[in-house]
Amino acid sequence: MTSDIDIARAATLRPIKDIAADLGLGFADIEPQGHRIAKLSASALHALADRPHGKLVLVTAINPTPAGEGKTTTTIGLGDALNRIGRKAVIALREPSLGPVFGRKGGATGGGLSQVVPMERINLHFTGDFHAITSAHNLLSALIDNSLHYRLPTATGLPLDGRHVTWRRVLDMNDRALRQIATGMGPGNAPARETGFDITVASEVMAILCLADDLADLQARLARIRIGRDEAGTPVTAGDIDAAGAMTALLVDAMLPNLVQSIGGSPALIHGGPFANIAHGCNSVVATRAALALGDFTVTEAGFGADLGAEKFCNIKCRSAGLAPSVAVVVATVRALKYHGGAALADLGREDAGMLTAGLGNLTRHVENMARFGIPVVVALNAFATDSAAEQAAVIAHCRDVLGIEAHLCTHWANGAAGAEDLARSVATLADAGSADFRFLYPDAMPLADKLRTVAREIYRASDIALTAAATRQLTAFEAQGFGALPVCMAKTPYSFTADETVRGATSGHLLPIREVRLSAGAGFVVALCGDINTMPGLPKVPAAQRIGVDAAGNITGLD
Repeated sequence: MTSDIDIARAATLRPIKDIAADLGLGFADIEPQGHRIAKLSASALHALADRPHGKLVLVTAINPTPAGEGKTTTTIGLGDALNRIGRKAVIALREPSLGPVFGRKGGATGGGLSQVVPMERINLHFTGDFHAITSAHNLLSALIDNSLHYRLPTATGLPLDGRHVTWRRVLDMNDRALRQIATGMGPGNAPARETGFDITVASEVMAILCLADDLADLQARLARIRIGRDEAGTPVTAGDIDAAGAMTALLVDAMLPNLVQSIGGSPALIHGGPFANIAHGCNSVVATRAALALGDFTVTEAGFGADLGAEKFCNIKCRSAGLAPSVAVVVATVRALKYHGGAALADLGREDAGMLTAGLGNLTRHVENMARFGIPVVVALNAFATDSAAEQAAVIAHCRDVLGIEAHLCTHWANGAAGAEDLARSVATLADAGSADFRFLYPDAMPLADKLRTVAREIYRASDIALTAAATRQLTAFEAQGFGALPVCMAKTPYSFTADETVRGATSGHLLPIREVRLSAGAGFVVALCGDINTMPGLPKVPAAQRIGVDAAGNITGLD
């Protein structure tokens, strides 16, 4: 089988100015980053602000498995297919993180004939947005430590208390050794203190960039970042140590969405990349709004399954940006459903009606969850060569007869746009019908603990949440400080409806443990850490990095 990187490398790409022209953008509206990549200019974004918006299509999935579901591949294939049937579509994706690229997952630009390209550049450094975010985040860390070193007064009138600094550093790499570290060691470097690293995609700066309306909003949000307390216990922000301006200066170019193309020639805006298990999991508001202004349809995705990325897309991103999806596509595969039914990974290529039937509960749960937001749903059954026709038919029949929705067998990996044409027609029909009645899962006024409980019960089907005493105190303090109206952002394993990644299927009645909550005042949400989730992942025993290299001709290999 030809690898994804070889397929991408063999594709004939058009000049990026021609892709821009398809969207009605002139050369002055883009800032080329070579021949195949560009950023939209600030003036172009300003001109798009008053245009009417097209329809928003959200692509999500069942709980991810080692078998793979192809959510990004389906997002790209659906965008290509909508263009194929004459419905002007723009694809809107997140940027890949180097953590999973070199860790467990590998590349994140789709697969087969449904990829965004140039895939090597997109998967690796791309246009440097993540490096800018990392630098802005760590600039704040450096300013904090400098303030501690000199005991500089903050805007509160008192110096920071080094024992109560909550801001950590970030790196866009999986590195468990950095989760807990000591800084300020050695002569002249005081004060020594314990801190740690998160991965860049968990950074509040990343979340802020992805939720900000423009540069002014970006700077205002950066200034609101809570970094710790002063020596009297008063909360201190990034604005209180005059950090927001310099941080914004590092992010001016990073705020501009990146324009590329799919192998099929569709325009794609790729911008931002917070993880959905430890952050809110959506591409930037700026890119989504630009895509909505440029096309009749915007096809976007939210990270991991509908229990994480899609829930946060609805409750956080749509709430913040005033967006409302017209249709949701839930992606599934026969292989993944059998895995959720209890099949061993080695047996997923074997026909097994019993395991498939047992696994259908996971798909059912995600479809039901999207319906709770008032969004019409269609299922994309991503075909694999090991599927039997009977298994594929069983999934489609379940969707039709039990769930009352359409499901389509999709072959866009192998056939490009033609392989998702039926899905595209179904999505367009649902969107045109205007039957969406979008709503949030909980109101702003609901207490924070009840918001967490609502997500746990309604989305994960837990019996309740189990808050530690520390988490309860934190929630009480956040509400007393005026942050009770914020939405909540669950940080938990994406592989299960529970906090235990080994529990597959569609379990219910469990208790969801929440050990800690963190205030992201600039981003505008409260993060709840469930179970043993980490905000700095570690590498697997055999990381993807070990198969990536460069051949004698200078071509990158193994990036699939």
